[in-house]
Amino acid sequence: MLEKFQTFIAPILESFGDSPMIQATMVVLISFVIASIFKYIVIAGLKRIIARSKINLANGFWALLHGPIYYTVLLIGLSSALSILQPAYLFIWLSVLTSIGMLIWTLFLLRGNRVLLQSLALNPARFQSVNHKTLPLFQNILNIVIIILSVYLIFSIWNVDMTAWLASAGIVGIAVGFAAKDTLANLFSGVFIMADAPYKVGDYVVLDSGERGEITHIGLRSTRMLTRDDIEITIPNSVIGNTKIVNESGGPHEKSRCRLPIGVSYDADIDLVRSVLMAVANNDKSICMDPEPRVRFRRFGGSSLDFELLVWIDRPAIKGRIIDILNCSILKEFRANNIEIPYAKQDLYIKEMPSPK
Repeated sequence: MLEKFQTFIAPILESFGDSPMIQATMVVLISFVIASIFKYIVIAGLKRIIARSKINLANGFWALLHGPIYYTVLLIGLSSALSILQPAYLFIWLSVLTSIGMLIWTLFLLRGNRVLLQSLALNPARFQSVNHKTLPLFQNILNIVIIILSVYLIFSIWNVDMTAWLASAGIVGIAVGFAAKDTLANLFSGVFIMADAPYKVGDYVVLDSGERGEITHIGLRSTRMLTRDDIEITIPNSVIGNTKIVNESGGPHEKSRCRLPIGVSYDADIDLVRSVLMAVANNDKSICMDPEPRVRFRRFGGSSLDFELLVWIDRPAIKGRIIDILNCSILKEFRANNIEIPYAKQDLYIKEMPSPK
């Protein structure tokens, strides 16, 4: 690319004389003009053309593309200027500028990878394999590939032979495999979790140990969960991949069912109990009407008739608040309708009063 740029501007430089300093200055100015044209005209035009076509790309991708093209053209201009001036250690200067350009494009690819994959995930009808469940998997794999290629190209820029490095990597890899077996177990478990997708970011899960919270991040090494106490728990993927997990947000929809067990006295009118419980559920706007609330007479308890109120809510996150509201309403309505809630009590019978001395 550097040779093509020099060939393109060579006729222009000849008109400014044979002074290397003047020619180098003009190269920098010309590269600045070309970079500005690409940034403010060409990219903006491409953005409008893509917007009119059927290709759906995120606007953030084009915002990210401005910088790399602009600085790449400037770096080409600086490299051409250095080639004209022929300073000492020219190879080092050119390698430094090329490495900077490689780092700029690496950062662009890492950011653009995330933006494009998120855009593809929003259109599952066109790209079914890329969705909100598999998004972290594709993003992490592409990030690793981009970083490995970038490192290889930077070494090539400095004329470093990678053959010996790759041969040594095989031997080192065996030693690292034994020393970092736990890390590798977390890595492979993370890949399997992303591929199998038993949960996704935003789901409410209950761990086998009893913790309940929202999944905030799924990485290659660990999974992070924010509990209802606003405490973040980091769980190694090898651990969470081998435990029982209850995903409250899983299933055909995110709705979650709340169960409220209620015991009433044996003297209570069961039809009145049913109507009161249904009225409490229907009067709460947070309760879903599809599926509708239900009341079930479960069993004859030791000292109570055991009922259960079943209601559905939109999100598992509000389960605790809804149960609190319903319990308060049930207690008030039971008191208003003289429905007794039995509780443990003991009666003491005195067979004979002690005689006074």
